[in-house]
Amino acid sequence: MDKQFWHDRWAQNQIGFHQQEVNSYLQQYWPRLQLAHGSSVFVPLCGKSRDMLWLLEQGYKVLGVEISPIAVADFFKENQLQPEVTVANGLERWSCDELVIFCGDLFSLTADDVANCRAIYDRAALIAMPPAMRPIYVETLQTLFPAPLPTLLVTMTYPQQEMDGPPFSVQEAEVQRHYADRYRIKTILNRDILADNPRFQNRGVTAMSEQVYLLQPQPR
Repeated sequence: MDKQFWHDRWAQNQIGFHQQEVNSYLQQYWPRLQLAHGSSVFVPLCGKSRDMLWLLEQGYKVLGVEISPIAVADFFKENQLQPEVTVANGLERWSCDELVIFCGDLFSLTADDVANCRAIYDRAALIAMPPAMRPIYVETLQTLFPAPLPTLLVTMTYPQQEMDGPPFSVQEAEVQRHYADRYRIKTILNRDILADNPRFQNRGVTAMSEQVYLLQPQPR
């Protein structure tokens, strides 16, 4: 799975992963991070998610990164926002008021690019990565944020052999393996969602659930 995969998905409008509405878990559980208003939130693989608008409406700044120029352009167009587009470190930087989206590869970001962020919202990044890429993704976050940031992480589990990802199944044991060294991990939701997702049932999936984790930095 490479960058072209995502470019093709957006070009062909195969974006079943995109949610039209603001994620209900974000609305319900974000306050548990107890993040000061005005803080900047990092949203990896942000697509054109309306979750970013919700965070802005709550008084936060948002910094997203998205590889697809179609997704980035659509976000600003669909929400009637007028971006200023510049280039920083080889990445296009689309900005409007308290929102910045880097259009480019997440793995090309530097710590300076995200230095002002104080929390992470990961709804669709970890589960978008195949198994071999997930450790690289987590290591990249550790490089970008040497001091771990409080994180709201949304994952899903299902019998991986029943469907090719993305989205991929990420078991709790893997979350623990990736994050336990730097975070106290609390599972705040584990919900059966198969009945709500006929498109996955039609692909032969027999069980599916979503998990929400609160990751709080380990005390130093």
